[in-house]
Amino acid sequence: MESMRAVTAPEPGGPEALVLESREIPRPGPGQVLIRVAAAGVNRPDVIQRMGFYPPPPGATDILGLEVSGRIASIGEGVEGFSEDDAVIALLGGGGYAEYALADAGSVLPVPDGLTLQEAAGLPETCFTVWTNVFERGALKEGETLLVHGGASGIGTTAIQMAAARGARVFATAGTPDKAALCETLGAERGVNYREEDFAEIVKEAGGADVVLDMVGGDYVQKNLDLLNMDGRCVQIAYLNGSQVQLDLMRLMLKRLTLTGSTLRARPAEEKARIAGQVRDHVWPMIAAGKLKPVIDSVFPLEEAEKAHERIDSADHAGKILLTV
Repeated sequence: MESMRAVTAPEPGGPEALVLESREIPRPGPGQVLIRVAAAGVNRPDVIQRMGFYPPPPGATDILGLEVSGRIASIGEGVEGFSEDDAVIALLGGGGYAEYALADAGSVLPVPDGLTLQEAAGLPETCFTVWTNVFERGALKEGETLLVHGGASGIGTTAIQMAAARGARVFATAGTPDKAALCETLGAERGVNYREEDFAEIVKEAGGADVVLDMVGGDYVQKNLDLLNMDGRCVQIAYLNGSQVQLDLMRLMLKRLTLTGSTLRARPAEEKARIAGQVRDHVWPMIAAGKLKPVIDSVFPLEEAEKAHERIDSADHAGKILLTV
């Protein structure tokens, strides 16, 4: 078979802009593996790319999808440590919404014991993002307090579990009582329904936070700085409420706060490989110990990618949305 099914967004738009088309099966180059995809995660960056605001990095395919699980179909020159038919997960620069996907070998990890191939598709984007932002940039330590915004999202559900597993105290915001309750079942001391409660006052009354993981931006940024403890760290990974903010720098200076952020997709392959090693060493044991498991909201076949994007656009989901191949 020389061709495969793949999903692209030739023209910017809503979920209806997604197109299932036939593409040539790629061949792995040096340092790459070709994965026969079992499932792919649906993430907010996919939506932004579909809308025309997040083009693939130079050299990356226009096929959507930043994470997959599956089995290795073929191996490029110079790749060691993998064999054909190995069950793996991979973080991608693109190409996940397809029957086959190319991955840099450094961003490929074995499927953790105890998870199905389908469940494992919900790991790469969330685990890489949470590890590098909460535990590296945010430097969260045992006994400290983490506030997670968007606690019922794929990133949020993963951050809550990982932080709790490493001995942190966790608070999380969510948009409904059910989502707030979900956060508490995953290890949050308090799930805060931000539509009805003031998360900043609740966290401050509980002693403040040492680290905030924020994907909201906008007016949340100043609130985050206000509730952080001395030497606190606020890590920005998205800005659903806008990237332009006005801040009181005096508060930042007096409390010696750190306001930082990062993106993952455009990082060099060597940097992603380094993060993959950290995830394998620190996060995979959490899964083996039963302290972390992907929260799966819904699963759609590849040909129903439009419905999967309707689901993520609705903001009704909790946890990961997956496509199966």
